[in-house]
Amino acid sequence: MPFAAVNGIQLFYRVDAAAGSDAPWLVLSNSLGADVSMWTPQVETLAAKYRVLRYDTRGHGRSDAPKGPYTLDQLVGDVIGLLDTLGIKRAHYCGLSMGGLTGIALAARHPERFERVVLSNTAALIGSDAIWTPRAAKAREEGGMPALADAVLPRWFTAGFMAAQPLLLSGIRDVFRHTPGEGYASNCEAIRDADAREEAKTIKAPVLVISGTHDLSTTAAQGRELAGYIAGSRYVELDAAHLSNIEQADVYTKTLLGFLGA
Repeated sequence: MPFAAVNGIQLFYRVDAAAGSDAPWLVLSNSLGADVSMWTPQVETLAAKYRVLRYDTRGHGRSDAPKGPYTLDQLVGDVIGLLDTLGIKRAHYCGLSMGGLTGIALAARHPERFERVVLSNTAALIGSDAIWTPRAAKAREEGGMPALADAVLPRWFTAGFMAAQPLLLSGIRDVFRHTPGEGYASNCEAIRDADAREEAKTIKAPVLVISGTHDLSTTAAQGRELAGYIAGSRYVELDAAHLSNIEQADVYTKTLLGFLGA
């Protein structure tokens, strides 16, 4: 399996590159509690035009989960370190939720490395200490992750989608349940301590902000606020909750391709 030694940890990554060795790179970054598999609905289509690089954020999936708390600086450094290790000088980027927060800082701090940036179902300031500190404590408890799955998944998807897609939901629940508790908690603390509002205002790259009309975790109002920080950004709102790339997979993929190919 492909692992990269980055910033003192092992990061798991996957590359899908049906488009060939001359195609531009596209980095996909997962949400809190997910892994590279969350991008399965998009990968085949995207890989026909791009070299698609997915990675498990530290503390998730097959990547290492060192004791935290983690910081936004670390999450940003992991992406840059992975690009450096793979010899990727410049790429497009799409991150959802926590991956979107990472994307804000990447675009602001490393403009030379990113061509077009998609910030999906995210905000420059997500939640508060009152949300993240108790959640981190719960994740570190024995049995905390299965209990959190029951609370979080109804916020990820609308009730109608959950009722219509029980098999798909069982796979997503399984990934969440087996996310390392320490890794999940440490990323909760990274999100808790991150405020990228001022950095967002400095972004010069072309940016697309995607929100979900029914998203309770990072609301459409927060998405519109984020788009307002970034001069020239585009804003799209989908009929979905938090994981809009899964709930509205076809529309999401088409929206992504339209922006990246503009």
